[in-house]
Amino acid sequence: MSKRSPRASSARKRSRSGRPEPQEPSRPVSPSFAGWEWLLLATLVVAVLLVYQPAWRGGFIWDDDGHVTKPELRSWYGLCRIWFDLGATQQYYPLLHSAFWVEHRLWGDATLGYHLVNILLHAAAVVLVALVLRRLKVPGAYLAAAVFALHPVHVESVAWITEQKNTLSAVFYLAAMLAYLRFDQQRKNLWYYGALALFVLGLLSKTTAATLPAALLVIFWWQRGRLSWRRDVLPLVPFFVLGLMAGLFTAWVERKLIGAQGVDFELTIVERCLLAGRVIWFYLGKLLWPRELLFVYPRWQVSSAVWWQYLFPAAALLVLAGLWVLRRRWRGPLAGWLFFIGTLFPVLGFCNVYPFLFSFVADHFQYLASLGVITLVSAGVALLLRRWALWPHPVGYATCFVLLGALGTFTWRQARMYSDVALLYQATIERNPECWMAHCNLGGVLQGQGRTAEAIAHYQKALAVAPRYAPLHNNIGVSLARCGRLDEAIGLYRQALEIQPDYGEVYNNLGAALLARGQLDEAMTDFQKAVESTPDCADAQNNLGFVLAGRGRLDEAIDHYRQALRIRPDHVEAHGNLEVALQSRRRIDAAIARFQQAVDHRPDDARARNQLGKALAARGRPDEAMAQFRLALQTKPDDVEAHYNLAWLRATSPEPSMRNGVAAIELARRATELTGGENPVVLAALAAAYAEAGRFPEAITAARKALDLARRQNNRALANALRGQLSRYEAGKPLRQTLENSNPPR
Repeated sequence: MSKRSPRASSARKRSRSGRPEPQEPSRPVSPSFAGWEWLLLATLVVAVLLVYQPAWRGGFIWDDDGHVTKPELRSWYGLCRIWFDLGATQQYYPLLHSAFWVEHRLWGDATLGYHLVNILLHAAAVVLVALVLRRLKVPGAYLAAAVFALHPVHVESVAWITEQKNTLSAVFYLAAMLAYLRFDQQRKNLWYYGALALFVLGLLSKTTAATLPAALLVIFWWQRGRLSWRRDVLPLVPFFVLGLMAGLFTAWVERKLIGAQGVDFELTIVERCLLAGRVIWFYLGKLLWPRELLFVYPRWQVSSAVWWQYLFPAAALLVLAGLWVLRRRWRGPLAGWLFFIGTLFPVLGFCNVYPFLFSFVADHFQYLASLGVITLVSAGVALLLRRWALWPHPVGYATCFVLLGALGTFTWRQARMYSDVALLYQATIERNPECWMAHCNLGGVLQGQGRTAEAIAHYQKALAVAPRYAPLHNNIGVSLARCGRLDEAIGLYRQALEIQPDYGEVYNNLGAALLARGQLDEAMTDFQKAVESTPDCADAQNNLGFVLAGRGRLDEAIDHYRQALRIRPDHVEAHGNLEVALQSRRRIDAAIARFQQAVDHRPDDARARNQLGKALAARGRPDEAMAQFRLALQTKPDDVEAHYNLAWLRATSPEPSMRNGVAAIELARRATELTGGENPVVLAALAAAYAEAGRFPEAITAARKALDLARRQNNRALANALRGQLSRYEAGKPLRQTLENSNPPR
């Protein structure tokens, strides 16, 4: 009996109830690529490189320095911190920051490499879009990929180094989608676990990838008209769980670590719904008419009391309802709309994200979401051209080329804005004059160019719009300090700390300003607070070490210098300070040993006692120093040097326990009597003693007399020091200094 060949049935198999059972989807073999398709994909890659050429050599902007690997993370230990220390990077996207870590090893701070990587990642995403849409047999797949490649709304994601998180996560997102579609067709575990691994890599690059499983369900519904729990939903449960965990964790990080909370983020649920509706139409408008694109858009005032704001969510729901009715004939429009809104969900306003502080919308927020609309419109164009018999036809080709040419031109022009950071902020301010962030950042650029007056003007404009933004007070303070306007700078630093009490950078800047005014105690306190608030601030560690060294606490100073160098190995100032401190410690230790030996051999040698006391004071051992000065006076009651040393220590010691204004005055008066009142160094000690006792008129008189004597003796160094001391006394402030190395003239 001959075998009968199987025949394909033209009728659907029916169940016992008479209803048609769902058919298993076909499992087509992967379509092979024609040569023209490979050429087209290569052409798209080249087109991406060309339209983004103006941004190739653009510099760092806004928060790029917070994403490109910081000095304290450039070691292998720093790479571990990227993964296991939540506060090490600006956002916890460890795969992204690991990529930045590798890139910094390759080309350091040269921006060309970062830009080329970002552009090539976008090109890779374009190729993956084409592959996904081709596998799904979407009409106009290559047109959609080309529009995605050249659309100007994506310039922010591609030309801004920080947004490598967008392009990198998009590559993993689309690769995971492609792998899962292969799994859906072939049901092989290799494709399933490959898709899951790529999905995790996407989450570790940017949490927006969490929307992938929902997008896959939309695709399956579009393909089949219904969803099967066992076939479609159940395999995606691990994806949903991982995505939900990543989303909740990122929301917590945004609030607790990045600062996406407070009065600027306080919206009611009704206001968040109003915001979501407006955001949807804003992004759709920019996709369909990509003009007047901005780096920072105006921040809307969302209010449930304004009637017309309800029109946005109402219109979005109306469109959704219309597409739902239309689904029985065409499922594609509803699928595209659901993909668009679903992928936008993390930035619709229901979750706080830090950029909402400046604007509720940003072009880079719709990088992946735009595929829903782009695919839908491209498919519609392709179907219309086929219906009108214009595809393939020169008119059809010309129509597509005109569209893509216009998009590419707009993208090239938009990319030019990112070639120069000042140009970017100026363009933003022209179209959004109230953008205080642009004013603030442009002020920083101008300040770096030495154009301090212009910088301050922009800072003040920003401050008028955002008076409660602590970094603005800090930036203006830095500019004023560079101009020598220390009092104004200190006032602004303190205002910043009232707004944000744990702002480590401000504590460091405040300490530097106080140090410049000679207020060592206050400066040291603020440097300590800076180190406590921001332990990884190399400048604060170095500055604290400097003050400690000035107090003679060399061991502590050396520890802080070494800590600064651990954080930033190339910190030139810390290297120099450490070397000086080490040399000073060796020199002072050697001097202490030598003077101690002299005292042991000659206990009645007042000069040796004074030298030992000064060395001990310089080593941060004031109690022992004072004991030596007193022994010198016991040995030689009229010793000028011992009276002077004790008076100076009692009047100006940074250690409060050492200071005693009354005792210092008595000692300094005796030294003045012994020198006939004609020694400017001794008179300086008398002035310091009066100031410590709060007797500033007498301190000013003594300091002026000392200054006059120093001038007559042509002692310029001493005269300069006395001018600084006199200005402090005139301001009603005592002096804080370590014991001088030179002996008072006799």
